[in-house]
Order: sequence, then structure tokens, then C-alpha cells
Amino acid sequence: MLFLSRSADVVTRSLQGEGVSLEEARPLRDDVSTDEITPLPILTHYDDKLGRYPYTGFRAGDATPVGTDAIRMHGIEVVVAGKRYGKGSSREHSPAAEKLAGVRLVIAESFERIYRQNADNIGLFTSTDYGLVERIQAGEAITLDDLVAGRDALAAAILKSGGLLRFGQQSMRDITVAPEATDARPRTLFEKIVARHALATELTEAHPGPGTGAFVRADWRFIHEYYTGMAAHMLHTAFGHPLALYDAASIIVFEDHTSYVEESPAHLRGGLVPNVHRMVEAQRDFVAAYALRSHRTLSEAEAASDDGSNVAGISHAMMAEHYALPGQLVVGTDSHTPHSGALGCVAFGVGTTDMANAFVTGAVRLTVPQSLRIVLDGRVPPGVTAKDIVLHLLSQPFIRTGGGVGKVFEFCGEAVAWLSTDERATLTNMTAELGGFTGIVAPDAETVRFLRERRGIDFVLEPWMRSDEGAEYAATIRIDCASVPPMVARPGDPGNGLPLSEVQAPVRIDIAYGGSCTAGKREDFDHYHAVLRWAADRGLKIAPNVQLFLQFGTTAVRDHCIAEGYMDAFEKVGARMLQPSCGACGNCGPGGSATSEQITVSAINRNFPGRGGPGQVWLASPPTVAASAIAGELVSFETLQQRHA
Repeated sequence: MLFLSRSADVVTRSLQGEGVSLEEARPLRDDVSTDEITPLPILTHYDDKLGRYPYTGFRAGDATPVGTDAIRMHGIEVVVAGKRYGKGSSREHSPAAEKLAGVRLVIAESFERIYRQNADNIGLFTSTDYGLVERIQAGEAITLDDLVAGRDALAAAILKSGGLLRFGQQSMRDITVAPEATDARPRTLFEKIVARHALATELTEAHPGPGTGAFVRADWRFIHEYYTGMAAHMLHTAFGHPLALYDAASIIVFEDHTSYVEESPAHLRGGLVPNVHRMVEAQRDFVAAYALRSHRTLSEAEAASDDGSNVAGISHAMMAEHYALPGQLVVGTDSHTPHSGALGCVAFGVGTTDMANAFVTGAVRLTVPQSLRIVLDGRVPPGVTAKDIVLHLLSQPFIRTGGGVGKVFEFCGEAVAWLSTDERATLTNMTAELGGFTGIVAPDAETVRFLRERRGIDFVLEPWMRSDEGAEYAATIRIDCASVPPMVARPGDPGNGLPLSEVQAPVRIDIAYGGSCTAGKREDFDHYHAVLRWAADRGLKIAPNVQLFLQFGTTAVRDHCIAEGYMDAFEKVGARMLQPSCGACGNCGPGGSATSEQITVSAINRNFPGRGGPGQVWLASPPTVAASAIAGELVSFETLQQRHA
């Protein structure tokens, strides 16, 4: 039994088999992220090699006490941790690495939704019953029913079957479209969309309530290169060659993480670049074998010779730019899939096994969540962005203590009505950091404008595309956006938010990074440009010893910047411009730190330990990132202007 304690000594003692009790192990580490369970470079493996690496990024204080092969070497079968275990990305590599290393059960006070569903899908047991710890240590036999106690019927059935693919072979032969719901109760927009996509199977209800397992049909299923090789491997192992894919036309494959991998310190240091190339080739082989639609981001060298016809970018940003529509249901193998919820659709992330199952059955598993109503009151002040609003929301005690875990965040209110679709996408995208299932904004005139101007679609809103009066919510949270200042989040967790004005001592920076799905959109670049044009016009450049990286989220964003003449200001201040890719956000390219001493200010969505490199990462809005690059320290645009008045 391994206790993931805040004490490195306790972790080491339990790892080596000393008789550590639960009380001795407390306080346990909360917020153990998937970046710590399987650091991003480990994701280049998608087979048994994963079992060498679980917890190699886990931090207890300043220590990383779990080394390569340690879990296998010490015969660990049970892991015990604190709250919100498995927060972060949708990477199924994390529970897969645990199981392949010999872990059979993870016990924690609470789990993030995607992590736990991924664990279910591969037959790794999870429990919130700390009473099991003493029983196991006493040598008591633990039954299968003990291990699935408190789980919904579908989760229990999947675990008892040994995982989702085996469950599907046994219990998903008869899938039908669910009949229309006949009761007249008020419903949220999320509930209405799910009801329109509901499926009936042998073991699931047609229209289940919150907390119940269900299956739905997705309008779009998308995957990217860190998952496709694993999905193809498990599908071909289970079903042979060739596969019969369900509605292949609605599957989209993205190559959006790896175009700059040769400049990733983490991949270079670990000698992992050849692994990445093999992973990319596995995806390309799968795309070719089944004639799937795909989009490839390009490196700088490739982009220089491109005739402009290549349309590409970060997967979930591309979904909003090209595919998702109000009222649709979208699933992708990325925790930031809720990005498209800004258009009024249901979009959520799933793991590799969920997507593999969806490829062949067309059915997507979910546990029906409750909804939160997030009312954003007032008008957003000048200089404040949706990123500041999210960082403020993340700092609220209700969210910090896990109140949003697994729930739908429905954003509404006066401030939302005034936000552009790009800014709304920041809200829904960062539902992943809020711990939610997804985020959604009801479509309105702004949605119609976006679809017409960006995508050439004359979309007609239908009366049902809104939540009903009297719809049920687990809670309502109100934020007075008029009083939200420029925000930052201290290194270690997106929830470490505070007003920038309350940062007590100057924070010097080495790297400023603007990009990622959260902050690589068109309006984000409008913000970068506003600051950097102001600086360039005054002869200012980025501070000495500071590097500024600006990375487009999609080719459409790049083309917008070129058409608007933004590149002149970016060049004059000394920014390095990067082609569309996930980039530094996932340690996948320039903009990440190379040493623990480096300090980064970044507009990405998360700053868990190891995210964006080994250094410290402060989260901030696009204007704050740009202003800080000029100042050489953490400042707002307003403060920068005052210094150079």
C-alpha cells in the first residue's frame, strides 16, 4: 500500500513496505494531477512500457520520491490519496500506467470525473471508502461488491466485466435511439441536448437522472495523436483487422501537439523524440487505413512552404471554428473539449477506451451530472478578460473545495451577454480546471454572428435552445464581474488565484508565453496586439533576458493577425511567433521552461507541477502576459502604461 502523503518520508516508507497507518500518513496530498501520475513525456508510450512510470512526477513538498519502476519493484497494489485525485487532463495513460504497474485499487476522498471514468473503463478499481485501508492492512478479504459500493449501476457493471470494451462485447449488442421524453418538467439546456442524443441499451435507462450511467450518440468524435495509437492498439487487439467503424464521417483526427517536439526540452532531455515520431506515424497509419478526415499542424519550416491551403490548429479550437453547432453533442480525447460549449452545444472530454468504444459502437458513456448556474453579473471592466473571470471563479472556496467536480457549468448573466464567442470559449474551456463535466452558454445573437462571420453559416436559433424557467440546479454562483480585477494564479494550481495588485513582492520573469487553446484565439491576439502595439509605438521591446512566445491557436487566427497588420508590432518588440500547436502548454515546444529556476508568466489554462516545464508558472490573462514581457516582471497593462506615462 502506497500512501501519497504530503510528507516525502511517509511516501518513501510506505513505498518500501513499512507499516504506515492511515493516521500516520495524514495529511494526504490533495489535487494529485494526471501530470504528476504520468508526466507528459511519458505519454509517448501507449503499451506495457507505461507501467514503468506511474507517479514519477508526484511531488511531496519539494521532493519527487517515486522513481521509474518503483511501483512494480515494490509490489504496490493499493494507492491512497486525498481530495480531487486525478485532476487535469483526460489522459487515460495515468490509470493505465497504474494498472500496468500492478495497482489494483486507488482510494481517495474524491476523484475527478474523467480520471475515474477512465479507470472504470480499463478495470482499475477506485473507492472513496477510507475504511478499506485498515481492512486491507488487517488482511481481510475485500469482495467485488465492496469495491463497487456506492457506484452507479453502469459503472459497477463495467468494472465487474473487466472494463468497457469487454462490457460492450457482452452488453451493447442492442442499442436503440431513446424515445422522446414525455414528462413536462423544466429542463436545463444541457439536459435537453442530452435527451435528444440519448441511447437505450440493455443496462441503461433512456432518460436517466443525475448520478446515473448512460450512453449517448455524438454528432462529432475527435481524437489527437497522443491517444490514437493507444486506441488503435486496443481496438485491433480486441476486434482484429479491419475494424468496422461506426459513421466514420463523423470522426475527426488532429495532429496538434507535436509539430514543435524537436524544440521541447522535456522530450529532448528524455530522448523521447523518436517515440513521438512513432506515435505520430501510428496515427497517420490509422487515418490512412480507414480514410478518416484529419488536420495536421505544421512546423515553422513546413508553414514557410505552405500555399495557405492547410487548415489546422488545436483540436478543440478547430471544432468551434469548423464543426460544432448549437444543440449538437461533441466528444474528444482532451479535457478542454468543453471549448465548443461556447456555441451552445454539449462538449466533453473522454479517455482512450471511451473513444475506442465509441469508434465501433457509436455510443459514448457518461454519468449524468448535476448542473451549476454561474451568473456573471455586471459589465466587465476595461483591461479585464474572461481569463481573469475564470481565475477569480477558481479562487472561490466553493470551487477550491471541489464543489464543481463533475458538474455542468452553465454560464449566464449580463456579463456573458456582452462577451464575444472567443471570450465565452475561455469560460467553457477552463471548465476542465474548475473540475466540471462541461461548460455551456445558451446560443444567442452573438452565436449567430460568430457562425455567420467566421464560418459563413446562417444559423437559425430554435426556441428550445435555452434552459427552462424552473430548471433544477445543484447551486447558483453569482460573480460581480464589474469588481473583478486583473488576476493571476500562483504556481502549482490554477486555483491559486489572487488579484495581481495583491502580489506583495515583484515577480521577475524569464519567459512570457501567449497561446494554447485557452489563449490562442482571435480575440486573445487582439489583446496581445493592443499591448504590444502600444509598446512598439514608444520604442519599447521585451525586457532584457526575457523571451516572449506568441503561438497561434489555429491557422485562421494566424491569417487574422496577418490581415490586420499585427505582425509588425509583434516583430518590433521581439516576440517569437509560433505556428498553431498546443506547444508549451503541454511541454510540447518553445515557451516551456528548461530549469527549475526559471519563472514563466503564461496565458495557458493550468500550472500544475511540471506543466510547462520544471520552472514556476504564473497564470495570467493575455494583456498581462504581454505587459509583463515588456516590463520584465509581473504587471498589468495599466501599470505598464503608468510607468511609461
